[in-house]
Amino acid sequence: MTLSEAIILAIIEGITEFLPVSSTAHMIFASSIFGIESDEFVKMFQVSIQFGAILAVVSLYWRRFFNFSSPQFYLKLIIGVIPALVLGKLFDDKIEAVLEKPIPIALMLILGGVVLLFIDRLFNHPRFDSVDSVSKLGAVKIGLWQCLAMMPGTSRSAASIIGGMQQGLSRKAAAEFSFFLAVPTMFAVTCYSLFLKDWTYKGTHQTGIDMILSSQQNTQFFIVGNIIAFLIAALAIKFFLGFLHKYGFKVWGWYRVLIGCSLLIYFLR
Repeated sequence: MTLSEAIILAIIEGITEFLPVSSTAHMIFASSIFGIESDEFVKMFQVSIQFGAILAVVSLYWRRFFNFSSPQFYLKLIIGVIPALVLGKLFDDKIEAVLEKPIPIALMLILGGVVLLFIDRLFNHPRFDSVDSVSKLGAVKIGLWQCLAMMPGTSRSAASIIGGMQQGLSRKAAAEFSFFLAVPTMFAVTCYSLFLKDWTYKGTHQTGIDMILSSQQNTQFFIVGNIIAFLIAALAIKFFLGFLHKYGFKVWGWYRVLIGCSLLIYFLR
């Protein structure tokens, strides 16, 4: 992977991580289309730059995250992330196997797009307009919805936002809770990828942090990638909330269907 390729992947991560379009699918397809070699470092890099996206959420909502007078907020995030952590650990190998198969991922993009076309009509009577209205049980249910995104191409953002709307949240509140829930979810996945997961890199078993520190180039890619993901994600979050409030999900549904069909044709050929 070159520096320009690392920048491309970081831009894609920043744009798509919090949109209901599947950042994983977009990075996999970009790697294939741009001819980015998919070795263990690239796979780890695609996960580790989520750290920059996490920081974008924390920086934009710093008053919420550092308001220690509201322990219920942290408790809801903790119990909301537990389903993803448990199921993610159990099915890690199966999920990684699917990442090598672009056709199922393209199909999930299309299927998820069809779902988004009807979501606004299905949940058109929200009862709550604040994330504070989410109960502890509601946080667990949204966390279970988030688990649907373990199938690459589904979109963690889309699944958790739909889960929030199913719990009676408005589109804006559901999107914000999805952003908040992403922080512990992605932080856990990133830490696992960096410090616990056993990668095979250049013929030896290494952790993610070992791969990053193994060369000045890898370290540069990691730092630059996270900075770019942070900046782009911050812009994407602000754009998405305004766009979602005005237009709803139908645009994203048609986008997913169009991109999914295009990629399906591309890979079948």
